[in-house]
Amino acid sequence: MAKTKKINLALQGGGAHGAFTWGVLDRLLQEDALEVCGISGTSAGALNGAALKSGMIKGGRQGARDTLDWLWMEVAGVSDLSIGNWMAPFGLEALSKQIEFSVPYMMGDAVTRMVSPYGYGPLYKNPLRSIVEKLDYDRVCDHHAPLFFVGATRVRNGKIRVFQGDEIGPDALMASACLPTVFQAIEMYDKTTDRVEAFWDGGFTGNPALFPLFSGDLPADIVIININPLERDEIPTTPQDIQNRINEISFNSSLLRELRAIEFVQRLIEEGTMTSDEMHRVRIHMIADDALMAKLSAATKMVANARVISELKEAGIAAAEQFLRGDVDNIGIKSSVDLREMFA
Repeated sequence: MAKTKKINLALQGGGAHGAFTWGVLDRLLQEDALEVCGISGTSAGALNGAALKSGMIKGGRQGARDTLDWLWMEVAGVSDLSIGNWMAPFGLEALSKQIEFSVPYMMGDAVTRMVSPYGYGPLYKNPLRSIVEKLDYDRVCDHHAPLFFVGATRVRNGKIRVFQGDEIGPDALMASACLPTVFQAIEMYDKTTDRVEAFWDGGFTGNPALFPLFSGDLPADIVIININPLERDEIPTTPQDIQNRINEISFNSSLLRELRAIEFVQRLIEEGTMTSDEMHRVRIHMIADDALMAKLSAATKMVANARVISELKEAGIAAAEQFLRGDVDNIGIKSSVDLREMFA
């Protein structure tokens, strides 16, 4: 992989499971032959993207890695992830179940189903604010590469809103990660509608949005870092598992719609019905670990457990390593993902 390979990154949301993406990015950033030109992120993916962009502008690849490390220490609320090693005897799946069936989590989950986040009055607080306000937005919004796009959902009309450039600030990042059952909608002025709008999590309309990366100024290769399992062989039967699968399907649907559209356009180009001059040809690659993610519950998305975050980072590093041993050779040549088979 001596020749520089230019890529765009599409970073999914998924709460604390975004630590998997942290691991993937940490490994990819160590490859000098990979150049990140564009980033589209939603929810946790937007936070990862902001940290990568800010760190990259400040201190190159190592600066990006350091800023990602800082972000996840903030999320975990610790200064050292080894603080969770006392739970090492528990496997990750067992730990996930332990968190899911813990009294504090079950009580909190029940409250979010019965009480609106607007019902807390002056006690309400969005815990993300204290983290995102510490980012350097002069660097996050810098016009130099990588270009950065953040997706959120406009509540009023259910349409996606993609923030870029100097539109990106703490409110845009919080809007992208605003689960409506947990957080109050983020209200901010939207210059595209010339009015104050309320925003919810971008995962409802683009998880993440791929179309901002179709620009002719960006490379044709998009690497999707997927953290919501596309497939689960077992039928969910418990209330928790059913709700978890509903959320996964919901938050994957927008991505699948875009991938289906890409496959359709690529087929038209291959058949000669449409020329590549008319439509931007893109190549899709994916880094994921569905087997691992299928073992984890929604609880580990909501509870930033240091042990889980540490394990997910290592899993992300391993998944990136596997990508670098094989699929990376397809960059600049062809897609690594068989979209036609995916939708067969």
